[in-house]
Amino acid sequence: MLGKTANGLFWMYRLLERADCTARLVETGQRIALTRSGTRDDEWRSVLLSAGSFEGFRKYEEDLTKTAAVDWLMRSKDNPSSVLSCISNARQNARMVRTALTPEVWEATNYAYMRVRELLARKLSEREVPPVLDKVRDLASLVQGATHNTMLRNDIYDFTQLGTFLERADNTARILDVKYYVLLPSVAAVGSSLDNVQWDTILRSVSAHGGFRMQHSSAVGPREIARFVILDKQMPRSLAFCARRLRRNLERLRDQYGLVKPSLAMASDLDEFYNVNDIDTIFEFGLHEHTQQTLGEITALGFQIEQDYRFYE
Repeated sequence: MLGKTANGLFWMYRLLERADCTARLVETGQRIALTRSGTRDDEWRSVLLSAGSFEGFRKYEEDLTKTAAVDWLMRSKDNPSSVLSCISNARQNARMVRTALTPEVWEATNYAYMRVRELLARKLSEREVPPVLDKVRDLASLVQGATHNTMLRNDIYDFTQLGTFLERADNTARILDVKYYVLLPSVAAVGSSLDNVQWDTILRSVSAHGGFRMQHSSAVGPREIARFVILDKQMPRSLAFCARRLRRNLERLRDQYGLVKPSLAMASDLDEFYNVNDIDTIFEFGLHEHTQQTLGEITALGFQIEQDYRFYE
């Protein structure tokens, strides 16, 4: 496969996943804001920081309000990680690699672009935000469903999955980090009923609430929730699940191409970390410190994949 084709597939699916996860971050901010006293607008600084969008936001907006933050994350053309920007750029990548996609995947991607452009043609009112967030997630799932149901399990598929799970791990770590920023001003809140409600919000934001309740029928605390979101290998948005999928797809590329690349060793190390460590070790190290370290490793792995498979040649 040409490097530029691998690049287009990888980034098409990273951007689709990023749009989905940005919508989840906005939902996280909305839900956590409802559990806090005082002005809700302060919550959005934590969301923007975790999204890596705070500095960009401050260049274009003077006042941090909920309306401005949601607009920046959902539809601003000045924000390359906004939902609208991500879906638009994903479609552009899909056009470049259209011959590598099935008609069903292309049609789903094109429909997602047209629908999101329509939904985000203007600023959203507060009442409009929740249904639009739901629709964005539905559209991302539509493309993923077409991918899983119609694509051959070859190197094309592997690059789509590398983009998906690299971005998913990145965003699960960011959603976890929202919790750190929210509680930072008030360490006394840790372990309180407010703390538990906010942890439950994290579960809902990664679509893990139902799965968690299947495993834990009785009331449990933050440690069990954190373990589920970070270490559970059956939960498709956990960090451990994403690390395992990254390793397996890189192993498949190794077998198909007959070449061992440095990115495989990096993915194997990340996967092995979640095999040998438990939640007590992670909490002792520090949840924020762990998420920041994970984000750094994911970024480095993404760059290494680009080099290994000559994305820009």
